[in-house]
Amino acid sequence: MKRYTLHAPFSIYHFEASIWTHSVHKHTYFEIIFILKGRGVHRINDNVFPYAEGDVFLLGPEDFHHFEIEELTEFSFVRFNESIHKEYPQDKDRPWQPIIRALLATSSKSRGTLVVDKVEKQKLHQLLYVLETEFTQDDLPYYEIIRDNLMRSILVLLARNLIRDAPVKPLLKDSVEAILLYIKQHIYTPEKLTIEHLAEVFHYAPSYISLLFKNQTGEPIKQYIIKHKIKLIETRLLYSQSTLKEVVDEFGFIDESHLCKQFRKYTGTTPTKFRKGILN
Repeated sequence: MKRYTLHAPFSIYHFEASIWTHSVHKHTYFEIIFILKGRGVHRINDNVFPYAEGDVFLLGPEDFHHFEIEELTEFSFVRFNESIHKEYPQDKDRPWQPIIRALLATSSKSRGTLVVDKVEKQKLHQLLYVLETEFTQDDLPYYEIIRDNLMRSILVLLARNLIRDAPVKPLLKDSVEAILLYIKQHIYTPEKLTIEHLAEVFHYAPSYISLLFKNQTGEPIKQYIIKHKIKLIETRLLYSQSTLKEVVDEFGFIDESHLCKQFRKYTGTTPTKFRKGILN
């Protein structure tokens, strides 16, 4: 399967098409796809989603997709590496950071448009208009600051719509769905992912929550957490400029040696070799 590469941290591709000329493909980047007019079908990860004017899709590096255009369609593809929202160290603990992290960490989940509400679609398309205008004037002062803040606004709006429009269903007492969600939401906060803390949050005995999790997922809870971290770290290594020290701090490892040991255990190689494409 063809894989498209982004050679800059950010780009916008705005075009019209009546026939989709690209084969099914993956990317090495994230992609927000705005449908400005037209209709058809968007196939994502073997799932079929009708699309129409105003729809907005978010794809991650491991998503594969293509369009079947039924009516002349105007697209705007906003392509970016995850590092685009991490360029300013002073922003590390800002409230929007965990919101964007959670959105990007779950972006490969197959789903249709992220936005249903007409007013929310209008807000996003207005932000897109300003973003595209700035993109054509990238030599102006403060371009990167304006671009990054526009992107943050778009991503946080997408996250809000994703949460608001998610189907609401009661979580069964003997289900790990709530635990899995909690782990993903707090993957950057190790102290909230200890067995003792999880047991306290979900009102189970530590021994019972461990048994429940393993029975329903097939693996120990600690192993699931570290494997989930490793998958996120793989994305960091491939699609960002984060140093090993930054990864250690972000994911709560003791030091670089601890990170390398765990990474090798689950991938068979070191973070440095993985980043260079050396798999053993």
